[in-house]
Amino acid sequence: MSLQAAVDFEAKSTRAQTAVKALPPIFGAIATAICAVLGTVGAVLHRMDFSTASEWSVAACAAAYLAGGLGPTVNAVSALRNRQLNVDLLMILAAIGAAAIGDWIEGVVLLFLFSLSGTLEAFAMYRTTRSIESLIQLRPREALLVREGVSEDQRVPVESLQIGDVIRIRPGERFAVDAIVCDGETWADEATLTGESEPIHKPLGAMVFSGTINSQGSVLVRMTRAVADTTLERIVHMVQEAQAQKTPTQRFVESWQQPYVIGVIAAAALVFLGARIVHTASWYDAFYHAMVMLVAASPCAVVVSAPAVLLSAIARAGRHGVLFKGGVHLESLGKVDVIALDKTGTVTLGKPGVTEVWTPEGVDEARMLSLAATVEQRSEHPLGVPVVAEVRRRGIAISESPLSEFHSHTGHGVHARVDGIWVGVGREGLFETHDIAVPAELLEQAQRIRERGQTALLVLTVEESLCGVIGVADLIRPEATATIDALKRLGIRKIVILTGDHERVARAIAKLLHADEVRAGLLPDQKVVELRRLAENGGLVAMVGDGVNDAPALAVASVGIAMGGAGTDVALEVADVVLMRDDLRALPLAVWISRLARKRVRQNMIFAFTMIGVLVIATFFDLPLWLGVLGHEGSTVVVVFNGLRLLWEPAPRFT
Repeated sequence: MSLQAAVDFEAKSTRAQTAVKALPPIFGAIATAICAVLGTVGAVLHRMDFSTASEWSVAACAAAYLAGGLGPTVNAVSALRNRQLNVDLLMILAAIGAAAIGDWIEGVVLLFLFSLSGTLEAFAMYRTTRSIESLIQLRPREALLVREGVSEDQRVPVESLQIGDVIRIRPGERFAVDAIVCDGETWADEATLTGESEPIHKPLGAMVFSGTINSQGSVLVRMTRAVADTTLERIVHMVQEAQAQKTPTQRFVESWQQPYVIGVIAAAALVFLGARIVHTASWYDAFYHAMVMLVAASPCAVVVSAPAVLLSAIARAGRHGVLFKGGVHLESLGKVDVIALDKTGTVTLGKPGVTEVWTPEGVDEARMLSLAATVEQRSEHPLGVPVVAEVRRRGIAISESPLSEFHSHTGHGVHARVDGIWVGVGREGLFETHDIAVPAELLEQAQRIRERGQTALLVLTVEESLCGVIGVADLIRPEATATIDALKRLGIRKIVILTGDHERVARAIAKLLHADEVRAGLLPDQKVVELRRLAENGGLVAMVGDGVNDAPALAVASVGIAMGGAGTDVALEVADVVLMRDDLRALPLAVWISRLARKRVRQNMIFAFTMIGVLVIATFFDLPLWLGVLGHEGSTVVVVFNGLRLLWEPAPRFT
């Protein structure tokens, strides 16, 4: 699907459909203003005393009818052609009825308020969906293509680019495609896709995304995805689907909308006959009561109750890097009371780091770390990387002298001579094979670190008698503990850690995170079994994972939430919700928005049905048409604004 096609999505209510598909609701506002002006002129002329005042008043009101009623009439006729009835038909019939009995002014008031509420409704929908159009504008239409053997770069349309093409991106320009940096380095502003406010460093080989901004430095990038398959394109497509997808609440409303309209028309006919027989001797009064019933019982506010809220919620979440792939998932997340989280890459960073360094009293810690990093620099073991990184972070010098007698022992560690000093880094078995005695206090500290679910690297030298222990583990995300605490404050009943890691490691992580339950040593299919077990205990279960090995669990959960990042294909495809920034702090925000949205929908529904009940009852106590119109359209305006509140309502602090 093309970007432009993504704009033409199915709207949530009949009146909003025309306005959203069209240009911004300025034209509806103009029509409403014209209706108001002409109606005012008609009312003034009606009260003036000259021979043709009445004719001019009717003419002005007729023109006001045309301005305020054209849009609803088009919608009503279109629905009738599809053998459907909608609330626009009720309003048009009521306006025509008012004109038939000579109450042109009240008919104008009806159409003005109906047009005004429709315009406000359209504004609400436009406000929450114009982000799609802004996304479309992010992708440049042209790019500088670099060809071998050609001295000058060639400016070409983006659509003509192919995978593998090399493109030059200058400072301040937007990346035209998804690509990897193949020459140079820069910083990219990815706020448009992920909500991340700080520029992201893009060294050689880093991934860049269409629509993001090259902050500094001219770089060459090699295209990795077709133009139609960029991250930006897929996000636009998913936003389009999210806005078109109907929630159970919306489907419920739409399922009875047409029968309800038929019932209202039938009730108005019965009121007309009943009023004529029982209440009044005037056909005029009976018809007037029927028109009031037609207006009072119209379900405009009910129809727009859910869309006004859900679209606002989706837009609010999108601002903070949370992508809901449908209103149904937003509604479901609001009902979740158990959240299961994968460990590696979700509550942890997914890569090892140094957690602590212990040395006996009197041992030069910096010297010990320098020797360890010098040996580990030659090692291919993943645990050597964080040791080297930690030494560099501390600004400790690493010896540039060539190593001698370097040897790696699989499963035990590495050793070498650095400037003539024998240095060993690894487990106890490494030193046993060399008949080197390990101090008892070193073994005690190593055991202590392992009991906390971390890996202990022992460091021993021979000539200098240096020793120490380096703790290495998959680092917990800085925001993880605060995030889980925030979820509990929001009412999540149980937090469960699911991991394929060892039991000891998993329990250590769960304790630090204040999780309620932990399941370790799980394969991907076993995580699915655990999710079903949790669901059997009642309530909906959400799964949070990294979108790769957690794909089965994400698919089977009531709500699958992926730590997606801008480029994780599996996360964008499998999950129901994607945290685009790989930041767990967005998770409680998503839950808060979902729960607030459900609360707003309930408020809107209760208010809308209550207003209908009050107005219908009031029709039996001579409710005037203008007051019925005011109550009916006023309630529609109230539910629309109640939905829009989600766009600016301040969120609580979660961390």
